[in-house]
Amino acid sequence: MVTEDEVLNALKQCYDPEIPVNIVDLGLIYNVRLEPATGEPETEKQDVSVDLTLTSQGCPSHVMIGDQVKARLEQLPGIRNASVNVVWTPPWTPERLSPDARKQLGIE
Repeated sequence: MVTEDEVLNALKQCYDPEIPVNIVDLGLIYNVRLEPATGEPETEKQDVSVDLTLTSQGCPSHVMIGDQVKARLEQLPGIRNASVNVVWTPPWTPERLSPDARKQLGIE
C-alpha cells in the first residue's frame, strides 16, 4: 500500500516552472487522500486525491502543474488513478515555505 510520505516524496519531483523549488517544499500541497480502488477485486491498488494550491490565482502554469502531479502519481506502483483539486483556501503565503525552500530561494 502506498503511504502519504511516498506520495509527498514523489511530488518532490514536480516543480512550478517559474520557481526552482519543488511543490512540496513550496507548501503547495494541502492534503493527500488515499483510498482503496473500487472495483479492483483482490488487488492492492489505491486511488489518490491531492489538494494543491498555487502561489497566485493568476498562475499561468496551473494546468501544467496539475497534469504533472497527476502523471507523477499515476507512475507510483499501487496507484490506479490520481486526481488533482486546485484549492484557494487558505491562500498560499511565503510562510508555507519549508526551511529547504527558504535556503534555495535565499530567504534565510
